[in-house]
Amino acid sequence: MEVKKKPKNFQALNRLSAEKSETRHKLWIGSYLTLALIFIAAYFLLQLHAFNIFRNYQSLLQKVSLGCFFAIVLLALSRFMQMIVTRHSRSVATRYNLIRLIRLITIILIAIVIISFLFKNWYAAAVSLGLFSLVLGFALQTPISSFIGWVYLLFRAPYRVGDRIQVGTFKGDVVEIHYLDTTLWEFGGDYLTNDLPSGRLIRFPNSMIFQSPVYNYSWEKFPFIWNEIPFHIAYESDLKYVEKTIREITKAELGEEVEETIRRFKELLKQTPIDELEVKEYPYINFRVNNNTWIEVLVTYLVEPKHAGGIRNRLIKNITSTLLKEPERVLFPKSNAR
Repeated sequence: MEVKKKPKNFQALNRLSAEKSETRHKLWIGSYLTLALIFIAAYFLLQLHAFNIFRNYQSLLQKVSLGCFFAIVLLALSRFMQMIVTRHSRSVATRYNLIRLIRLITIILIAIVIISFLFKNWYAAAVSLGLFSLVLGFALQTPISSFIGWVYLLFRAPYRVGDRIQVGTFKGDVVEIHYLDTTLWEFGGDYLTNDLPSGRLIRFPNSMIFQSPVYNYSWEKFPFIWNEIPFHIAYESDLKYVEKTIREITKAELGEEVEETIRRFKELLKQTPIDELEVKEYPYINFRVNNNTWIEVLVTYLVEPKHAGGIRNRLIKNITSTLLKEPERVLFPKSNAR
C-alpha cells in the first residue's frame, strides 16, 4: 500500500514546490520592472535642463541608465520564462536544465548589452574581446572543458538531477548540475556497506564525463536494477518448498507493479540486438553448491536503486522467519557448519 501512495505524495509536494517557486518568480519580476521604470525615468530626466549640473557626465549617466534598463528588462524576461517553465514542465530534471539554459542565455545577452554601451566601435570591441578570449582560453582550459561537459550533459543527458550514478569512483544521487561541476549526495562510501546516504557531498568537474565511464542506476526508460540475496540451507531441505516460499514472499513484498516492470524489461530487450537473452519466471530462484557444507539459494529481483536497502532488509526478515517455521522441511547450517 505504501508503494502506491508515494507517487501521489510526490506529485503533491512537486505541485506545492512549483506554486512557491511561481510566487517567488512573480515577486522578482515585479521588483525588476520597478527598477526598470526607475532607470528609464532617470534616462529621460537627465535630458532636462534641470539636470545640467551633471552635463560633464550626462552622456555617461544616460548610457548607464539605458544599459541598466535593458539589462533589468532581460532579467525580468528571464524570470518570466523560468516561471513558464516551472508551471508547465512536469519533469524535475527537464525543468532544472531549461532554467539553467535560460539563465546562461540571459547572462550572455546582458554581457552583449554592456559591451554595446561601453564600446561605440563594434570592430574594436570584437578585436578586444577576441584577444581577451584567446588569453583566457589558454589560462582556463579545465573550466572551459567543464563548461563543454555541461553542454554535453544538457543535450546528451547521461544523467540528470535526481539520478543515482557512479562516475569513476564517485557514487551518489545528483543534487546539482552546475555550469562547471556536478554535486552528488554520496551513498555507501568508505564508512557504510549499504546503499544509504553517507551524509557527504561529492563535487567533481563536468570534464570527468569525457574521461571516466558513467553508470546511471536511474535510467529514464528503465529506472530499476537487479538485486540478489543469498540464503544458505542444508542439503536435506525441501528445495521445491524453499523455491515456492521465497518466490511468493518476494512477489508479495514487491507488489503487482513488478509484473508491469518485467513486461517493460522484455520490450526493451526486443529493441536490442541481444536476442539470445531469455527472461525466465520472475523472481529468479537459483540453487548452487557452496564450497562448504550447504546449498546457496539466490533470489534475484528488480528494484528501484534508492529503495534497494529497505526492500532487502524486509525480504531477509520475512523469508528467514517463514522458513524457520518449517524446521522439518528447511534445515539451516548449525554451529561450526555455518
